[in-house]
Amino acid sequence: MLRRAVPCLYNVTNPKVMIDLCIVPMKHQDGVSVSKEIAAVERLIRSSGLKTQLHAYGTNIEGPWDEVFALVKRCHLLLHNEHGVPRISTNIKCGTRLDKESTIEGKVQSVEDKLKA
Repeated sequence: MLRRAVPCLYNVTNPKVMIDLCIVPMKHQDGVSVSKEIAAVERLIRSSGLKTQLHAYGTNIEGPWDEVFALVKRCHLLLHNEHGVPRISTNIKCGTRLDKESTIEGKVQSVEDKLKA
């Protein structure tokens, strides 16, 4: 079967990506709370200029691949260098889509619309 090429909406060398980022600072002192460190990371994420949405177990981030993953690196460096966190565990779910425009809000709205039907 011959397939037609899908028209690309983005530069495929730096595609738009949407990630779900969960950073867990693993520290030895001050008990188990990491909200201070997470707040510092969230400040950095919000200052990036990328589209973001905080949720209970992480942050959704949307933007060009290189910018998004450079931001993930800056989050790690912030925790290591400015907050003295010796170890970090990070989970990332990411997706790219070239066949149509996709946004954080659009994905949520699609499910909300189906719940109303």
